[in-house]
Amino acid sequence: MIKKIAEMANVNKQDVVVEIGAGNGVLTEQLAQKAAKVIAVELDDRLATVLDDRLSQYHHVHIHRGNILKFDFRALADRENTKLRVVGNIPYNISSPLIFYLLSFKDVITSFTLMMQKEFVDRLVASPGTKSYGVPSVILQMFSSLENVMNIPAKYFYPRPKVESSLIRGCFLTTSRVELRDEELFIRLVRDSFAQRRKMLINNLKQSILMSEVEESSLRKILISLNIDGRRRGETLSIEEFGHLSNALKEIIQMTKP
Repeated sequence: MIKKIAEMANVNKQDVVVEIGAGNGVLTEQLAQKAAKVIAVELDDRLATVLDDRLSQYHHVHIHRGNILKFDFRALADRENTKLRVVGNIPYNISSPLIFYLLSFKDVITSFTLMMQKEFVDRLVASPGTKSYGVPSVILQMFSSLENVMNIPAKYFYPRPKVESSLIRGCFLTTSRVELRDEELFIRLVRDSFAQRRKMLINNLKQSILMSEVEESSLRKILISLNIDGRRRGETLSIEEFGHLSNALKEIIQMTKP
């Protein structure tokens, strides 16, 4: 399974790879045989010491002791003068913050191949109108192409976890699926649209901080112009509909500013 994960990452001899949670180095060793350079990030000092010993023969592997959520991907990409590939077996408790952290470096990361809890991966790749479709689905799919490569049964792990895992592979797009006028506004719109899943879109947005900048009558006109029924729930809107709605709101906000 480790070999499969390394193969799915599509690493080649020109790549600089950041491995998240290198652990005892089993996956690191596979990546080292494929990449130009591997930065193995490990938070646990004891495991980092094991990595130093196990990988001493690989001079192009560097052990980074620290928290991946504080790792400066941009500084590494600038130093190596190349974009990065990210691979790893992710601690399930940081899955959501990690995905959004990687998203903040989308301009310097070409791809990510990550083993995560199956339930979370299902949310990331979910389609509109499904129970799993939500904030992570919309935001990540706006900026990347995603694929659930394979499901990994709990029996493949020791100790055996109580949940199933999946391997997700994604590539950040050079341009978002809809050309956004304001990425921060788009993200805020998506979050507010899912604030209460069972509420209609119009009611969620009426309670949004956005309404301090947009009058309700203007919001209703925008929805009509985009052929979006305000009585729909946020979970039924496509990625493109969220993008176009975000752009229309941005235009209104700019027009009403003194």
